Amino acid sequence: MGHGTISFERLFDAEETGRDSFRYFGPKTRWPRVYGGVVISQALAATLRTVNSEHSAHSLHAYFILPGDPSTPIDFKVDRLRDGKSFSTRYCRALQNEQTIFTVTASFHAQESGLEHSVAMPDVPPPESLSSFVVLQNQFQAMRPRPIFEYFADESPLEFRPIDPGRYFPIGDLQERPAAQTFWFRANKRLPGDISVHQCVLAYASDMTLLDCTVVSHGFSVTDGTLQPASLDHALWFHRAFRADEWLLYAQESPNAGQGRGLAFGHIFNRDGTLVASVAQEGLIRVRRK
Repeated sequence: MGHGTISFERLFDAEETGRDSFRYFGPKTRWPRVYGGVVISQALAATLRTVNSEHSAHSLHAYFILPGDPSTPIDFKVDRLRDGKSFSTRYCRALQNEQTIFTVTASFHAQESGLEHSVAMPDVPPPESLSSFVVLQNQFQAMRPRPIFEYFADESPLEFRPIDPGRYFPIGDLQERPAAQTFWFRANKRLPGDISVHQCVLAYASDMTLLDCTVVSHGFSVTDGTLQPASLDHALWFHRAFRADEWLLYAQESPNAGQGRGLAFGHIFNRDGTLVASVAQEGLIRVRRK
């Protein structure tokens, strides 16, 4: 949302600028900063280019240092910290105008079997019974504040179906809602079979609405102009194989907000209820002074 007309194929198409150095171009957008999912997913794509194909990503831990400029390409420089039989580790910096705007450490693991358990997926309506965000947007466009309309107006590479449309549209009282939200999503075009592509697409989606989850119970939205929002750090764990062009459920909750920061956790499930990924993020949710 707010990302401009975009395809994942173009988003992950890199220009190699040196050994383990890559330049990626983001989508044109009216939003003044690069959407966090763009830099997360492109950093993961850059590190994956340096890893043995038998190793897939299992976790990444990132910090947002400076806001990205959507009119400027992003350069990614990858350091090969370790290459082992079971695990590989990479450190990556994202730069614009020679300034570091984002850092990430990513770990990659060869597939193996072992003990298994996971939390259960929430009981929610299936995506086919819900309206897409585009349909809801057209239905409630005239009722929505302009900043929110501009944020969601651009074409997204993801299809998005919220469980609770009143969270995003004026059909209820935000203050009655708990610090949690749930929605279905998937890529809006068929993706190739390469697992790394699906992991990068999920990384792109993993930043969606997490900060909004930290403010919903206070009657705010990060797009309504009353807050100064910014992602500070982001962690993502891949648990099992999945396809990002098939429906995934993103269940988010916020256990804490305070001192101008909000913390959110997320669980991502595939259609049959299997947990495929987990997410954590803290961000700035400072109320703007009038």
